[in-house]
This record gives sequence, C-alpha cells and structure tokens, in this order.
Amino acid sequence: MVRMVKGCPSTSMNDYQLNTTTMIRHAVRNYPDREIVYRSNNQIHRYTYKEAFTRMAKMANFLEKLGVTPGDKIGVLDWNSKRHFELYFAIPGTGATLLQMNLRISADDLSYVTNHSEAKYIFVDESLLPVAEAIAPYLTTVEGFIVMSDKPLAEIKTSLSPIYHYEECIQTESADYDWPMIDETTAYSACYTSGTTGRPKGVYYSHRNIYLHTMEAAALIGANSHDCLLVIVPMFHGQSWGFVHVAAMMGAKIVLPGRYAAEDTSPLVDLMIEENVTFAGGSPAIFLPMLHYIRTLEKKPDLSKARFLSGATEPPVSMMRGFKELTGAEIIHAYGATETTPLVAINYQLNPNLLNKITEDEKWDLRRKQGMPVPGIDIKLCDPNTGEEVPRDGKSVGEVCLKGPWITGAYHHAPGTESNFRDGYWRSGDAGTIDENGYLKIVDRIKDVIKSGGEWISSIDMENALMGHPDVLEAVVVGIPHEKWQERPLALVVTKNNKTVPLEEFEELLYVHFAKWQLPDQILYVEEIPKTSVGKFNKKEIVKKYELLYTGSGNQVS
Repeated sequence: MVRMVKGCPSTSMNDYQLNTTTMIRHAVRNYPDREIVYRSNNQIHRYTYKEAFTRMAKMANFLEKLGVTPGDKIGVLDWNSKRHFELYFAIPGTGATLLQMNLRISADDLSYVTNHSEAKYIFVDESLLPVAEAIAPYLTTVEGFIVMSDKPLAEIKTSLSPIYHYEECIQTESADYDWPMIDETTAYSACYTSGTTGRPKGVYYSHRNIYLHTMEAAALIGANSHDCLLVIVPMFHGQSWGFVHVAAMMGAKIVLPGRYAAEDTSPLVDLMIEENVTFAGGSPAIFLPMLHYIRTLEKKPDLSKARFLSGATEPPVSMMRGFKELTGAEIIHAYGATETTPLVAINYQLNPNLLNKITEDEKWDLRRKQGMPVPGIDIKLCDPNTGEEVPRDGKSVGEVCLKGPWITGAYHHAPGTESNFRDGYWRSGDAGTIDENGYLKIVDRIKDVIKSGGEWISSIDMENALMGHPDVLEAVVVGIPHEKWQERPLALVVTKNNKTVPLEEFEELLYVHFAKWQLPDQILYVEEIPKTSVGKFNKKEIVKKYELLYTGSGNQVS
C-alpha cells in the first residue's frame, strides 16, 4: 500500500482543468493558419486550424440542438478524415464522450460495443453506410445517424433512420459556441479492446489522461510547430496513438490520408514525400510494404527529419536499417496498449552510458527492445501467479504491470474483469524483461510463450530473426502441442514472389540467437498470415489451424 501524505497547501490554480478544448483553442490562437491536408475522393484538399475550429464550433452547436448532453456517448464510423479530426474535439468539447468504432471487428462485436456504451447517435462516412446498416437492427440506444458526405442528402440512399447530413447541418449553425470548461475527469473517448478472448472491454479515457499523455508524447518525440504529422494509425483505435493530439497541441501540420489499404501503401509514401512529413506512427505490417515500395523508386526520398514510431509488434532490424539507409528516417520502437492510451515505453535515443560501449550491430539489436519506460508511469515485472516482483536483470521474465495517470484502472461496466488488475496495477498479459540499463523487452504474450521441455522460447525474437532474411516479407512463430515436449515451435513465412528459401539459410539466421533444440520443427510457406483487427498476428487462429501437426496424426485443420 502506497503511503499518502499531504503537506503545505500550494498557491497553484489546482482547479484549472486539463481538457482537449483548451488544447485545440491554444493551437488555433497561436497557429490559426497552420495547414491541415486531407485526401478525399483521391484528391488533396487543404484548410487551416482556424477553419477547422469554426466547423468544430458549428458541430458542437448542432449536437446540443440534437439533444446531446454531457455524459452521452456518440459513435464515429470513419476513416482518417477531415470530419473525424473535427469530431475529435467537437464531441468531447460538449461534455459528451466520443465512441471509437473499430472498423476491423465483426459486426456482432461492433453491435455489442455500441449497445454496451449506450451510444446515442452515430456519425458514419458515406462509404461505411453498409457497416452501419448491418448493425442498425440490433442497436438498442441509438436515436439517429449523421451521414458524412460531400454529396447532398437527397442523393444518399440508405435504410438508416432517422438520418442527418453533416455538411447541411453545420451550414446553418452559428460559428460561435460557448465552450464549457469540461471537468478533467470526464471521459473524453471510449475505445474497446479487440475482443480476441471474450467480448470487447471498454477503456474510457479522461480528458486529463489525454492531456498528460499528449504532453509526454510531444516531449519524448521532440514534436514542435515545424513538424508535419501523417496520420497512419486508424483514428478509431486508441485515438491514433495520441499523435493527432500531439500535432494539435504543438501546432504541427497534419496530413489525413483518408482511406488506404495495407496492401498498397504507396499513397502514404507519396504523401510523405509531397508534404515533407516528419513524424507518424504505424505497425511493421504498414512500414514493411512502404519500405518495399521505396526500394522500387528510382529516386529515394530524403526523410532524414522523420521519426516513425513503430508499435503492435517488434520491428525487424532489417526494416529499421532499410529506412535509415535508404531515406534517413528513424524507425522508433514504442510500446503500449489500448489500456495505456498507449505510450508507456519508447526506444528513441540510446542510453548515453551505452553509446561508447557497444558496437553498431549491438546498437541496432538494442533498438528492437521496447525501450525505456516513460516518466510518469510506474512499471514492474511480476510473477503472473504469485504477483511477486522479479529482478531487473535482463533475464528474469515477468508479466508487465503498469499504473499511472494514463493507464486504465478498470474496464467500463465489466464485472468479472477484476483479475486484470492487482495492487493498483493493470496486468498487461505481456511477458518481459528489464535489463540493468532500464530497457524493457517483451519476449511474448504470457499466453503465447512457447514452453518446450520446461524451457521458454521467445516467438517474437524468432520472428524477427526470420524476417532478417532478404526474401522474407513476414514471419510468425507459434507453439504447437507436442506429445513429448509439451509444445514445439512452428514458423509460417511469406516470401517475396513465393520464393523458396533453402532451410540452411534460415538455420544460419536462427543459430545466431537460438540453440539448435529451440529451432522450429517445421517452417511452412503461406501466402498470407492471419491478423487481428489491430494488425497483430492472430496466433490463436494459427494454433487452432495447426494444432494437430505435431501430435501423431500430423494433420492440420483445414
């Protein structure tokens, strides 16, 4: 139990609230003409912070006229768009809570999320009307839908009812809105976990949470008004990792790409080059195709001022080196989760005590780690069964447990989830180590660690090693049930042009980091690796498909 004391009262304005309205108001006052670039219908458009703020005020007036009151939840079904950006501030600015509706989860889960949050209205992009129409019959609290389109309402065909039109509604509203001072403990937004085990769970971020996280992220990546953010992370997931708020707080230029496909990331690269992008966030599943596209360009872009934060899974060293050598861009490994807003560790600048003590190759290898825990967050590694803290020696593995001002302390209306918390800490489910220099390294999910003959094998390290091969696009490693050894590793690889790589070449890569007994029993070639709604490898699905591979029958489930 933490000992709490209270000393001499301060003279500070401790009742001045930290909220997102003060954040955007500051940006508009200081950087009214800073550009916001957005892509719509495959065309590039531009407007300014001041123009965006005017539209936010009009939307806030419309929401109140619609009957939206503080505490209401308002859903948004949209891509990384201009209107989504406006709703990031307009909805919470009234005291309502923005419900982030994940486009990658099933219709059943999306219906559940909408009902569980008791959403009152849903904003929906015209291209996503089929998604809204699919869940509409099952919604119990939604009173109407606001369609977002450049077409007039008369030209939009939908079964949704009642419907309103974003542009037509704000056209008649006043540009003056009496922004209330939002209590900082009010929920700014709600984001639900992807629900890979059980129903999605609601994480409700407070305004204070968002404000403090934004300040932290801005400081750690060195963001300022000369920067340009490309919004790659979906705005419906963990408020795009907080980067939209970082850009707004610091008055940076913002580039909103609209809808894009992971299968073709060339439009993202083109925007980076055209708009002189200096920071962005994404997963290796996005950055790797971007790198492959850059390799095809006759003239390689100069991205030497760019910092790209990579999350979701560990970035391959080959990818980090590729970006640095071809473009000058830094790939920075960062770590977090929906429950952590998300930033809790970042591997940006190497510990100065190590700079002259390790080789260049060792520095690159070190950058694979999740990095140093950020200031303001209390992190410890615990035995998942006993809760006892394990040593920070770089070898002892424990569950990553976290607490701090932007870590969730509970799930919204979710009885039965108490075991996700212990002694005031949120239990991440990640197995990791912390070395003597303070670097966090995630070795696996607790449930994904491969246990073979009583020893642990890190699937993440093995995946990274396999992706170090120049002909490998993606690799995943899972533990498959084995009659003698409990589990044995299985690797799935996706190669360039379906090329077959000699087994000796894979073994040569793996021998650097693994003992012979730890190597996968089989390496299978596949055309695609299943992924979850947030772009991570869906290891649960892979294990289910191949669970009989090592158990006598030798057959997999088709």
